Amino acid sequence: MLYLRDAFPRERWTGALPETAAFWLQMHAGFRAQQVQMADAATRWRSGQLDPRGLHAALIPTLQAFLQHLDGHHRVESGHYFPQFRLIEPRIQTGLDLLDRDHDAIHAHLDALYHSAVAFHRGVAGQSSDAPDHAHRLADTLDRAAPSLTRHLDDEEDIVIPLLALKGASAA
Repeated sequence: MLYLRDAFPRERWTGALPETAAFWLQMHAGFRAQQVQMADAATRWRSGQLDPRGLHAALIPTLQAFLQHLDGHHRVESGHYFPQFRLIEPRIQTGLDLLDRDHDAIHAHLDALYHSAVAFHRGVAGQSSDAPDHAHRLADTLDRAAPSLTRHLDDEEDIVIPLLALKGASAA
C-alpha cells in the first residue's frame, strides 16, 4: 500500500486533487477540528476554567455532531467506497481490511463517548452532585479515543487520497 503514498505523497496534495479527494480531506479536517475543540473544552474543565454547565455548553453540541458525522462517514466508506476501491485496485485489499477493522475499533470509542456524554448530560440536567465525576469520565474517554481516530484518519488518507488522485473518476 505504500506504493500509493510513494506515488502521490502528501506534499503533492494541493489544489490539483479530484473533487472526491478534496471533499474527503475536508471531512477529515472537520473531524480533526472537532477533536481539537473537544480537547480544548476538556482541558479548560480540568484547569477549572469551566464548571459542569460550562463544559456541557462547550462540549456536548460538538460531540453530538462529531458522533453523528463520523458514524455516517464510516458507513459510507465501508458500504460504498471501500468495496468499490477493492475492485479498482486489488493490491490495497489488506489496507482496506485494516481500515474496516479500524472502523469497528473506533465505533467502540464512539459508543463509549456516547454513553459517557449521556451520563454527563443527565448529571448536569438533573443538577446532580455526580456531574463532575461524569465530566471527568467523559474527558478521559475523549483522551482515550483521540489517538486511534487521529491515526486512522492519517492511515486512511495515505491510501485513499493517492488512489483517488491516481485512478481519477473511476475510483470515486
